[in-house]
Amino acid sequence: MKFRTEVTLSDSPIKIGLNDHLFSMGSCFSTEMSDLLKAGQLKTFNNPFGTLFNPFSISNAVKKLHDSKNYAEEDLVFYNDTFLSLDHHTSFNARFAHQTLDKINTNIQLGNQFLRNTNWVIITYGTSYIYEFLPKKNYAANCHKIPAKYFEKKFLSHLELTDSIYETVINLKDICQENVQILFTVSPVRHTRDGMVENNLSKSKLITAIHEILPQFDNCHYLPSYEILMDDLRDYRFYKEDLIHPNNQAVQYIWEKFGDAYFSEETKTFITENFKIAKALEHRVSDKKDPKYVEFLDKIKEKIQAQQSKVKHPIF
Repeated sequence: MKFRTEVTLSDSPIKIGLNDHLFSMGSCFSTEMSDLLKAGQLKTFNNPFGTLFNPFSISNAVKKLHDSKNYAEEDLVFYNDTFLSLDHHTSFNARFAHQTLDKINTNIQLGNQFLRNTNWVIITYGTSYIYEFLPKKNYAANCHKIPAKYFEKKFLSHLELTDSIYETVINLKDICQENVQILFTVSPVRHTRDGMVENNLSKSKLITAIHEILPQFDNCHYLPSYEILMDDLRDYRFYKEDLIHPNNQAVQYIWEKFGDAYFSEETKTFITENFKIAKALEHRVSDKKDPKYVEFLDKIKEKIQAQQSKVKHPIF
C-alpha cells in the first residue's frame, strides 16, 4: 500500500567529481545546497551578489560577472545614511561609498575568476515578481526597505523570463569550462506575502520558462526541488515554524535525492567521510591534554590527510 507520491530523479550520465568547481546563485535555498557542498569539502562559490530571487536579476548578475564589470559610485543609491546597490543583497550596504564598492567589486573579481574554472552551476529561482525602482526606471533585485512608493511591483513577462534564462546560459557557457553543466531548480520556499494564488502562479511561470529553455541546450538540467517538497514531502512536519521554509529534515532529503542522481560514487564516499570528520571535530573536552583526546585528534588528522590526498584544493 502506498502512502505518498515519491518524486524520482533520473540518474545523470554526467557526475559531479571530487575536483569539480561548483558555482551557485539564487535564492536562500541555493545557499543551503551550497553550504552542504562546502561542508562536504567540495570547491564551491555561492552568490557573489548575495541572495537573488528572480531570473532577470540573476541574468544581470551573471552578465556583470562575465564582463568583470566593476561598479562605480553613480551605480549606488544613498538611503538612510547608507550606500547600497539595488542589484545586491543588503549585506553589501555600508556607511561609505568606497566600502560598499569594495565589497561589490571584490566579489565580482573573485566570482569571475571562479567561473573560469567552473564545471557545474546551480541556479535556484524563487519568484517571477520583480520591482521597478521608479526614480531610475530600472529593475531592483532587492528593495533594501526603501519606502514602497518608490517601487512598482510587476510580473516578469514570459518573454522576459525566457530571455533572462537564455542569456544566463549563453554567458555561463562562454566564461565557464567547455563542459559546464547548468542545473536549474525552483525554490520550494513559498512567497506567501505575494498571496497563495500569486505564489503558485509565480512558481508555475518559472517552471514553464525553464522547461522551454532546457531543450535548447544539451548541458542544462532541472532539479525538481519544488516538486519534491510540494508533492513528495506533502506535510507541514517538513517545514520550519513559519510553515514556509523547509526544515533541516526536508533540506537533507532533497540533498540526498540530488546526490544520488548527480554525485559520482567517489564523490558520495568523499562527502560522507567529511561529514563524519566535521562531526568529530565538534567534540569538546574539558582537558585538551588528556592522552585519549590527543590520540583522538591524531586519528582525525590522519583522516583529514587521507581525504586531502584525493583533491587538489585545500580542505578543513
